[in-house]
Amino acid sequence: MTELTCDVAIIGAGTAGLAAQRSASAAGASTLLIDPSFSGTTCASNGCMPSKVLIAAADAAHAVREAEVFGISATPEIDGKAVMRRVRALRDRFVGGVKDSIADLPKNVRIEARARFDGPDTLRLDDGRRVTARAVVIATGSSAAVPEAFEAVSDHLLTNENIFEMDDLPRSVAVLGAGPIGIELAQALHRLGVEVAVFDKGDGVAGLRDKAVSDTLRDLLAAELPLYLGTEPEVTPAETGVKVSWDGQSRRFDRLLLAVGRPPNLDGLDLEKTGIALDDRGTPEFDPQTLRCGTSAIFIAGDANQDRPLLHEASHEGRIAGKNAVTCPEIKQFTRLVPFVLTFSRPEAAEVGTIPEPDDPDHISADAPYDDQGKARVEHRLGGLCRIYARRSDGLLTGASLCAPDGGHLAHLLALALECGMTANDLLSMPYYHPTLEEGLKPALRALCKASGRDGPNIREDDALQGL
Repeated sequence: MTELTCDVAIIGAGTAGLAAQRSASAAGASTLLIDPSFSGTTCASNGCMPSKVLIAAADAAHAVREAEVFGISATPEIDGKAVMRRVRALRDRFVGGVKDSIADLPKNVRIEARARFDGPDTLRLDDGRRVTARAVVIATGSSAAVPEAFEAVSDHLLTNENIFEMDDLPRSVAVLGAGPIGIELAQALHRLGVEVAVFDKGDGVAGLRDKAVSDTLRDLLAAELPLYLGTEPEVTPAETGVKVSWDGQSRRFDRLLLAVGRPPNLDGLDLEKTGIALDDRGTPEFDPQTLRCGTSAIFIAGDANQDRPLLHEASHEGRIAGKNAVTCPEIKQFTRLVPFVLTFSRPEAAEVGTIPEPDDPDHISADAPYDDQGKARVEHRLGGLCRIYARRSDGLLTGASLCAPDGGHLAHLLALALECGMTANDLLSMPYYHPTLEEGLKPALRALCKASGRDGPNIREDDALQGL
């Protein structure tokens, strides 16, 4: 049996694994990056990037339909095959960039194999080799959930992992799951001329925790495409497609898109041989500030730990895990990024920071509606709500939940404010150009200033000297 040794072994070459390898290597450690295929990151291959290419096509089609509002007559002619060719072409380009970066790694660092634990510091590879490491980083990512109940319709089943392989757009799609992935893809397909209906057993959309904001987005989406929330449909095979039955109704669809979660890829790792504690889902228990599993020399980063399954978090966690793996058992508590989740619906939806409970006496909130906001009206993009939270005692900003035109830009502004420890008064004192969507936040910030006893905005000393 061939024996391999290293300081840090990383299982998985996705975003988190690549970041962990770079981080550990930069700290002077010898590393092995183990992956069965080195096929690229989830983001590039079947996540963030190809979905946004599809959404961009949907935006173009929608803009043509809405042009009449501006006195411009036009009708989109959608070539589904051309749409999907562009999606795949750009997807392949993004994946190629990731593969090129992997190829730049020394050959003795890249181990193309499947790994499983044979002990807390030992891995067995499916090619017969064994790896002994001072520390191990688990960065195996996640995969789309496909419950056994849907095996009967597998020939018509779509997930985010195969939807971009379609040669053409289908005529109709039932979407199960109104979370971020389901909402993004459902709305994009609808705007590209596909008959779409969304089903979910919950009442919320896009994973938004603030009910008022979730309800606002739900109503905006429902005005555009059918949403059936609070229901658990039954799916059975049809002669050509699938039959979806719910609440006494039924309908046939060409395809079924499952967007019901992405469990971590932990099966086959033989985690029971590590001695680390597992939760009731079989996921290792870990410290989110160090990514360390108990007191072991095993770390878990990215989608594999299910804590913050987002690309920017996976990259950050990979760097944390890589650094701590090198210095273990001496490790560092790292400050995590401000929580930030963005859904590329239209309007975009986001949550930033901490969303307090509705009856939390230590926090206050204020709303900035976008149903009559100046710039949104100019651009014919009315609709939305931004709710901002602050500490009651001093107006310190703590979080925000929103759905609004260009909501991603608004959320980035708010995330920066939270990262910098700004109060509502501080943010209100910043310059706001007119007319912009950003200035739509000012009513909420003024209300927070007043509720916290700070009526701002601040007037700078040089302004005061000029009598302003």
